[in-house]
Amino acid sequence: MGSDSVITQPPAARPAASWSVLRGFVRAARPVQWIKNLLVFGAPAAAGVLTTWPGFFGALVAFVAFCLAASGSYLLNDAADVEADRRHPRKRLRPIAAGVISVRQARVAGVVLVALAPATAALTGSWKLPAVVAGYLVLTFSYTFWLKHQEVVDLVAVAGCHVIRAFAGAVAVDVPVTGWFLVVFSLGALQIVAGKREAELRAQGANGTRATLAAYSPSYLASVRAMCSGAMIVTYCLWALNEHPSLFYGLSIVPFVLIVLRHSLLVDRGVGEEPEELVLRDRPLQVFIAAQVLLVVAGIYLT
Repeated sequence: MGSDSVITQPPAARPAASWSVLRGFVRAARPVQWIKNLLVFGAPAAAGVLTTWPGFFGALVAFVAFCLAASGSYLLNDAADVEADRRHPRKRLRPIAAGVISVRQARVAGVVLVALAPATAALTGSWKLPAVVAGYLVLTFSYTFWLKHQEVVDLVAVAGCHVIRAFAGAVAVDVPVTGWFLVVFSLGALQIVAGKREAELRAQGANGTRATLAAYSPSYLASVRAMCSGAMIVTYCLWALNEHPSLFYGLSIVPFVLIVLRHSLLVDRGVGEEPEELVLRDRPLQVFIAAQVLLVVAGIYLT
């Protein structure tokens, strides 16, 4: 038989493979995690400027910049943790750990997205938001390569990433950030991170893939949650009743407390390992958050 009879790969196989890699990149970018970046809308909304074009545009730019930064960080982090992820019952299915995309491809894509993040933030016309995004990236990479191995510090570092998101929204629209705002967001972020670690510890045990899990116990993490939730509720009540004495702000305390209590209940059930999935799947939590947002918005625009 001549060379013309050699069987070649069907043309359709390569597009199918390319499509698989593309879907792998989308999954590795974790778009579901972008829900965390909605925190950038908090300060503009609280300041009442989100309904203006400059306010909305600035917050939107911050949201896109943090989505790029977060996705780039996830790619680089997963590339660095690929061996540990392959030993995790759930993380082994991630595209990089599963071999859908290579470590080199993930690193190249991660660097591109990380570079685009501050460049996008510069669309606000100010150096402040790009500086905040750069600070977020420094903290993220410090966590990836060092801080995540330091017990207690790893909790604060992850919580700090959430606080930076909230702070970035204020910087993007040039509104002041109050101490009340920072304290409530900081305590809330630490509560969520402690709940995430507690759920991981319950699911994986002290020998899980995360290095610091061996340093914690469920009772310690539960006490951190209790401390944060109590302090956060008191701070929010003081803010709502003293700084903004109106019916709507006062009523907003009720769904706020319900959100905190519902989150604690879900973590105690062992389902707090992915906090963003709780928001997307738990109906009572969604109702409480919607009520909270509506009451605060009413307090901003109707008083």
